[in-house]
Amino acid sequence: MIRNLRAELAERQRPSVTIWNRVEGRPRSVEFDRALRAEVRDALWMLTRQWQMGEFHGDDAGSPVLAKVQVAQAALTTFQARDATPVAFDGSQPLEAVVERRPLDHLTAGGLGAADLRMMLGRRFLKRIPPVYRQSFVERYAFVAPDPTDEDDTERVAHLEVYALLQSLAGRAMDGYRLYQHLTASPSNTPLTGIAVAEADKPGIVEAGVELVGWFDAMFERPAWQSAWDPAHLEHQFAVTANVADGAKRLVAEEYPGGRLDWTAFSVDPAGGRGSGKLAEPSTTIPTATRFNGMPDKRWWAFEDGRTNLGDVSADTTDLARLLFLEFALAYGNDWFTIPYELPVGSLATVAGLAVTNVFGERLWIEPAGRGVDDDWRRWSMFTLDVAGTGREPADTSLFLPPTLPQSTGGPPLEDVVFTRDEVANLVWGVERVVPLASGVGKRGSEAAEETLAHRRRLEGVPPGAPVTGDAAAPISYRAMTTVPENWVPFVVMHVPGDVRATQLQRGAMLRLMEGVPPGARVRPRTTLLRVGLDQETAVPYHVFEEEVPRAGTQVSLAYQRTRWRDGRVLVWLAATRETGRGEASSGLAFDQLLPTPPAP
Repeated sequence: MIRNLRAELAERQRPSVTIWNRVEGRPRSVEFDRALRAEVRDALWMLTRQWQMGEFHGDDAGSPVLAKVQVAQAALTTFQARDATPVAFDGSQPLEAVVERRPLDHLTAGGLGAADLRMMLGRRFLKRIPPVYRQSFVERYAFVAPDPTDEDDTERVAHLEVYALLQSLAGRAMDGYRLYQHLTASPSNTPLTGIAVAEADKPGIVEAGVELVGWFDAMFERPAWQSAWDPAHLEHQFAVTANVADGAKRLVAEEYPGGRLDWTAFSVDPAGGRGSGKLAEPSTTIPTATRFNGMPDKRWWAFEDGRTNLGDVSADTTDLARLLFLEFALAYGNDWFTIPYELPVGSLATVAGLAVTNVFGERLWIEPAGRGVDDDWRRWSMFTLDVAGTGREPADTSLFLPPTLPQSTGGPPLEDVVFTRDEVANLVWGVERVVPLASGVGKRGSEAAEETLAHRRRLEGVPPGAPVTGDAAAPISYRAMTTVPENWVPFVVMHVPGDVRATQLQRGAMLRLMEGVPPGARVRPRTTLLRVGLDQETAVPYHVFEEEVPRAGTQVSLAYQRTRWRDGRVLVWLAATRETGRGEASSGLAFDQLLPTPPAP
């Protein structure tokens, strides 16, 4: 213990005692660069810090500098719609157009017809013939004015805009579709049938008919075979094949709803070939580090882009996918490299392997991941096809690049049907939200049903709001059943033939009920989506599998699609698209009601 610090300091008996009030450097230069670097001259301290930070742990992980890719390719050769006969497919058309295209049934369904298309065909033909014969063709292929008193013309007369259009076209315009039907009915048919034409003008008119048929056939993509749309499942079903070493590899798409087609819609058919196509020439390239938004910067002193803030992502202990993503992005993001390889559109590719050379001069042969059993939960793969079925099939490591569209433009819905469940009535309803008119456009189904019912009331001589007739002596009246809007088509549950447990939905029909009039004919749907089997020579029932209408319902729309293909051609086709519905609904259908008898007029 030092009792007299001043004496000790004066005598300097304890040289280790030092007093200071601050420590500062004594720079020998006016520059501060070296002082700011805070150099550490203790080599041992640096080594211990490196050991503490784990920098002495190393592994054989040289960066790749060169890669050679060996890929086997096979082009698509055939297309099969549902259970139809396979046809050749050369990739000259986008796969969506081939799959989704439907016949233009709305030209003839229900005895209506699209007046806009018919008139457009007629105008095109009349422009290509001498003016002296135009009136003759207009009279032979004329639009017929609808009869307001004819029950068969109800759907033409009930809607004011349709009635006015057909009245204006009658006797003034040519129905070009009737001429098209005449020309395509037999190869020997010509436009000259029933029309007197001078010999010098016959070749030009015949050529105009040939041009009309070719123009209309090229304007719309229509199936030359069975359509891929399955009305029982409310989705498209098709398959494509590619020739491989041990046969034809078949890719099936059994649940394509329409709209956007990609490789995820396909599965490998285990019954087909499982080999690979012809090996292409090896492709040599330089691997590059994979970059993505929000990736941590490799440099210490760098300001990172804040548009993607991975540090702000909140994840619970059960968010496994989110936690894996964060671990990949923050810890292992700089361990991935990109090796580009060009594939032709419409090809099925199988990567045989990669020969990678690293910075140490080592050459490594890397085979595709994901081999083994397809249903093995421990198998890892990306962008590969699954194998259809539930058997223990070997995994398929092929990459499929379908000839699909990046986007297409859709028109307004021509038809729109919502399948919804009604638990009160114990029915499934096909609600026609949009129905096609004879003018060629769609209209709200509820408005069209009201206008049609009002016209039939006028035909029956029933004034609007007519009361229910009954015995005035009785204070109450009995009503067996209420009515529903005519755009509500019922589907009842039926047993599958030959099965006592499985059920399916069968299209039914409501009786047309009008106040003061005995029950009339059955109400038939107006959309081609629900008229399946009605327009045949012998009507057949329409069934829908019950599992296709969940509790949320399902919605099917029909509209024109337009796009431009890679060769510059414009393609137009009529396609159906399926989406999720909006839940249950109530039709208000009720039975066995007692109502107060209205007073006599």
